[in-house]
Amino acid sequence: MDSPQFTSEPSFDVIIAGCGPTGALLAAELRLHAVRVLVLEKETEPAPYVRIVGLHMRSLEIMAMRGLLDRLLAHGRRRPARGFFAAIDKPVPPGLDSAHAYLLGIPQPVLVRLLEEHAAGLGAQVRHGCAVAGLEQDDDGVTVELADGERLRARCLVGCDGARSTVRKLLGVGFPGEPSRTDTLMGEMAVGMPPEEIAARVAGLRETLHRFWLRPVGPETYSVVVPAAGVGDRAEPPGIEEFRQQLRAVAGTDFGVHSPRWLSRFGDATRLAERYRVGRVLLAGDAAHIHPPTGGQGLNLGLQDAFNLGWKLAAQLRGRAPVTLLDTYEAERRPVAADVLDNTRAQMELLSPEPGPRAVRGLLAELMDLDEVNRHLIEKITATGIRYDFGEGPDLLGRRLPDLDVRQGRLYDLLRHGRGLLLDRTGRLTVGDWSDRVDHLRDLSAALPAPGLLLRPDGHVAWIGDDQRSLDAQLSRWFGEPGQ
Repeated sequence: MDSPQFTSEPSFDVIIAGCGPTGALLAAELRLHAVRVLVLEKETEPAPYVRIVGLHMRSLEIMAMRGLLDRLLAHGRRRPARGFFAAIDKPVPPGLDSAHAYLLGIPQPVLVRLLEEHAAGLGAQVRHGCAVAGLEQDDDGVTVELADGERLRARCLVGCDGARSTVRKLLGVGFPGEPSRTDTLMGEMAVGMPPEEIAARVAGLRETLHRFWLRPVGPETYSVVVPAAGVGDRAEPPGIEEFRQQLRAVAGTDFGVHSPRWLSRFGDATRLAERYRVGRVLLAGDAAHIHPPTGGQGLNLGLQDAFNLGWKLAAQLRGRAPVTLLDTYEAERRPVAADVLDNTRAQMELLSPEPGPRAVRGLLAELMDLDEVNRHLIEKITATGIRYDFGEGPDLLGRRLPDLDVRQGRLYDLLRHGRGLLLDRTGRLTVGDWSDRVDHLRDLSAALPAPGLLLRPDGHVAWIGDDQRSLDAQLSRWFGEPGQ
């Protein structure tokens, strides 16, 4: 795919449709490189309900790399990194290769607010109550038409506008996959039954009904999940009476549920965009992929899309990108999304109460008693096991590097500005004329797994070795020509 040459000067470098977690993080990543960003959010106010979402290990590492993790920890609750795959709960295996080996539960509106504040603090413009209604692109940029008729001009547009993405539809990008076969109701509400009686009833049913639970999330407030009677319109949230009916059908009681904080339904549809880029327009997050929420991967997948795309798009816009750099966004992220779709398909099968899936679930539960199997599935769900294809080389090539102790403190603190980083244990390597975009840390005592490591701005290992000539080749591959 040919990369367009971005040379004109519209009002903005990038317009982002959607200021959810993906759009807000992408805006911040672009602003680290002085890209002029406008984020358009169709909603005028935050959602009236407070949904708790979970940040997995890789997303927590991303937040640590940009100095955001402490802010998030102040608003969230940690729980162990276990029970992610099809809700099969096994002890946390030893040797999880992360300084953040836990799940952080955080209210989604809080997460969005913190990420939006981060982007705005870096200089991104955010406009609420602005919905994209049309787009046209040409050799010089993209014209975006809003629902009120206003027209805006940018060099690029990124659709981070969710599963029903207007940008994707306007592009005509196919979204093949499978429609929902089953629906599940989910919400948070008060209950009128004593906690010990709830626990006893739920424990008996959970042995076979894995799409059912009541879990306390606050004083007299429970998270409630129960299978729906059929497949409904997920654009319309269910009412409390539908929850009561389904709880009575499944558990023989409605547990006295009342006063909902939020109610929703989700299905098991799986869809993947045929392309992530058409010329100057790109897709990220749910606009590019949807799948069941089993394992809690969706929001995390979108954040990681943004983290992969931001520095690449910024390099392209600043004229510092190798000709194929922007193509690596789709080449790297689309296979990751396809794998997530497959593992959620597998998990949904394992949640079935039918005898066959129950037998497979039992066998997998036995296999997960092996630490290697348990660790593999946790790394799959939490995205710490991803290895991008950078060509032949050691197993570490293409993987993210965990946070390490280095001479200047913690490794991830050195990545806050979104630049590349050369970790040099030899004392004789150099980044030369790439020093305007790649930092260099000489640390002869560092506990590095190799003499020299080149990290991309997203923390993935782009080169391993001690030869300056091969290092220069990889600096050109990922960061453009020297002195550019």
